[in-house]
Amino acid sequence: MTREERFMQRAIEIGRAALDEPGALPFGAVVVQGDDIIAEGVNRAPILFDPTSHGEVEAIREACRKLETLELFDCELYTSCEPCAMCTATIYMVGIRKLYYAATMDVSKAMFTELAKLEDRWRRGFDPVDVRQNVGRPINQRSMPSQLLLPSQGRKLLQAFLEQHQ
Repeated sequence: MTREERFMQRAIEIGRAALDEPGALPFGAVVVQGDDIIAEGVNRAPILFDPTSHGEVEAIREACRKLETLELFDCELYTSCEPCAMCTATIYMVGIRKLYYAATMDVSKAMFTELAKLEDRWRRGFDPVDVRQNVGRPINQRSMPSQLLLPSQGRKLLQAFLEQHQ
């Protein structure tokens, strides 16, 4: 088994363990630095009522806390499924060097589509492909209405922060 396969196997194991954890979803992830797993995460969004509690985000949070940094430039991320738009943004924000994933977004979407047929709680219409497309669009082209309010005050707040750090 290659180094990469070993780390991917661990991400899949974390996802598989979630099958026995009420309120968890089978999305596991590990952050790797060199040859060491720095952090692990699993999707606990339903049980925590936290839509940001995805495996990738949880693993990144733990890695950043452990390493006391907001930058993971020398780290890789292994995840049991192709990351959603939120996770992808987080991965880019911390500078993960390389991403490995075991299942595609289309496989995940198909699973949620099947779940929606079986259980009412999955019928909210979440489409990870649609979310990814909307997030990538300029704000005035997204499907969710948005409005700029008090831009001069927003700009002043950011300017004050900059001045604090000069």
